[in-house]
Amino acid sequence: MPKYTLKVLTDFASAHTLRDYPGDCARLHGHNWKVEAEVEASQLDALGMAVDFKTIKGLAREIAGQLDHQYLNDLEPFRDLNPTAENIAAWFFHEMTARLDAPHVRVSAITLWETERACVRYSEDQSKDSAL
Repeated sequence: MPKYTLKVLTDFASAHTLRDYPGDCARLHGHNWKVEAEVEASQLDALGMAVDFKTIKGLAREIAGQLDHQYLNDLEPFRDLNPTAENIAAWFFHEMTARLDAPHVRVSAITLWETERACVRYSEDQSKDSAL
């Protein structure tokens, strides 16, 4: 079965503190985050597209906009969940999954860059998913 992987990049700036962290990151600090949103499709539409890049970019920007210029610890779900890069990436993945409404397309991974040299990639095992 064919598989098409599409990626878009967006960014946001925010601040956070890591609760109970034994180091400097327990203090208030900020990042200029980059988000790489990856979607997979198994089919193309009549135009020969899996899903319009404009659709993916719009969703990624909309979700990133919820975090942009915010103190993450004040936002749901990060009031209780530590706003680590891992937790932010997982949250972004689930937000995008809930909003992506395209047949035969699914979010496959979110890569969240905390700095130019450090990132986390979040995905979920879809081996049982035959919807594509």
